[in-house]
Amino acid sequence: MRSVPEYLRQFGEPAGYLDFARFGPVSASVHEVLVRSATQIRDRGWGALEALDVAGEEAARTAAELLGCAPHEIAFVGSTSHGMFAAAHAFAAAPAGSTVLVSRSDFPGAVYPWLRAAGNGGLAVRLLDGPVTADVVRAHLDERVRAVSVCAVDSATGFRAPLAAIKEVIGPGRVLVVDAVQALGAVEFAVDAADVLASGGQKWLRSGWGAALLLVRDRVAGLLGPGLGGWSGVLDPIDAPDHPRPARPGAVAHTLTNPDGPAVAALGAGLALVRDVGAARIDARIGEVLGVLLDAARAAGAETSGGPGGGGEGGGSGIARLRLPGADPQAVHDALTREGLSTTRRGDWIRLSPHASTDPHVAARLAGALKLAATG
Repeated sequence: MRSVPEYLRQFGEPAGYLDFARFGPVSASVHEVLVRSATQIRDRGWGALEALDVAGEEAARTAAELLGCAPHEIAFVGSTSHGMFAAAHAFAAAPAGSTVLVSRSDFPGAVYPWLRAAGNGGLAVRLLDGPVTADVVRAHLDERVRAVSVCAVDSATGFRAPLAAIKEVIGPGRVLVVDAVQALGAVEFAVDAADVLASGGQKWLRSGWGAALLLVRDRVAGLLGPGLGGWSGVLDPIDAPDHPRPARPGAVAHTLTNPDGPAVAALGAGLALVRDVGAARIDARIGEVLGVLLDAARAAGAETSGGPGGGGEGGGSGIARLRLPGADPQAVHDALTREGLSTTRRGDWIRLSPHASTDPHVAARLAGALKLAATG
């Protein structure tokens, strides 16, 4: 297993970078893979495809180890949103009246796939208010509900959904779909509870854009159809062109086309870093850093929300928020930016999302900027 110091040496983002919930600067391993892939494509042309195929297979094995599944239950698509659209349209052939529960407060990328699928018929969406918990799901559960869709970590508040409890409530006959882009690579969560899971690599996995993993467990394969499955998702699409062809087994049945090979290789490198150091150790380190930042913010007069949750579901994550009573939120955000602190403003709140590699000493700069904004 890779040591935490060895893991941290992979990174070199600016010291004040506190915005991993938006985008994570890539690791040294990912940078190396991207450069190598580009060089292979330049120098070998089609000959590079064999090496990229091997890298893709290795990425699937790595993802399977992290998610506790078989490699064939993993496919690669272009983005988290792509994966969520594939999940939503997998219910296209559901019986009339079939319903999915979705929180209206989830990130729009986890909401619109279901709305669009419902607009095409065959599925109804029941929008829930607030965080999705086991009690909320239980209150809305009836014979029409076939699936629950939830973000493992809320991008605005950092709420960590109780996936295991939700899956226990809905049982094996319904599908739990998880948008994990704000969780995978940052926090421990009940990955075994997810029947379908999508996560891109551009945030906490620090693998850049262009690829996302899509998990579709065998245990729910019989409840889904290949709603967005294209030519890459069927058997012998070219040599036996008597279309439509049968779907390929496994998650690949839900793919539109072949994925971006270099992006998949980069995602595999990001996943390997998490596997080698361990999600629990990354989670603990992020929690420590975020706790120091929030303590400094409160000492400077800020109100805070969210924060580290001690590794338990239903608690916090690597995302927290602050606001300065009586101060204009944009002015506060501008003051942080002038101090070299990268954050995101959402309404009245400033979102903080450090990584394990964030230097805790940046808390002093955060406190100083908030004090200046308060007097400003």
